[in-house]
Amino acid sequence: MLLRDVTPGDVDAYVRMRCDPVMMAELGGPLPAGGMADKVRRDARQAAAGLAWIKMIVPDPGTPEEVAGTVTIWTHDGDDGPMSEIGWMVLPRYQGRGLGGRAARALLERARDEDRWGVVHAFPATTNAASNGICRSLGFRFVAEREVAFAGRVLRTNHWAITPRTDLTPG
Repeated sequence: MLLRDVTPGDVDAYVRMRCDPVMMAELGGPLPAGGMADKVRRDARQAAAGLAWIKMIVPDPGTPEEVAGTVTIWTHDGDDGPMSEIGWMVLPRYQGRGLGGRAARALLERARDEDRWGVVHAFPATTNAASNGICRSLGFRFVAEREVAFAGRVLRTNHWAITPRTDLTPG
C-alpha cells in the first residue's frame, strides 16, 4: 500500500467515493458530482501547502493510478476551538482487505513521529461497524455519541479520540 497526496487529477476517484449512494450511505447520501472538481482542487492546494494530510490510498505501488480510497487528517473549528480530525473512505471493491485501518495507522504514525495534530478525533456513524472497529483497533478512546454536521446534513456519530504520541496501539 502507498499513500500519496491528492492531486487535481483525482476527480474521478472523488466522484466514485462521494457521489455514490453505497459509499455515502453512512454520510447522509451521495453528494452532487458538479462540485467535485472544485473540491479536489481545494484539497490538492491544502495538501500541497501542508495544511492538511489528504492522501489517496494506492493498494499496489506498482499501479499508482489505481486508487482504493482516501485518508485525511485536517484541522477545523470544533465546539471548544481548533480540532484535528481523521477520516477515511475505501471503495467497495477494496473493502475487507484492511486498507482503511492500515492507511489510518500510517497517518497516525506519521502524526506521532512528527508530533503534529495533537489529539486526533474521528466521528464515524454509529451504524458504521467497520470504521468504529478501526477506531477501537488503533487505540482510540470512545468519548460519546454525538450529532455532527457534514455537507449540510446532521449525522449521528460515535466520537472517538486518540493522542498518537501515547495511545496508538503497536502495529
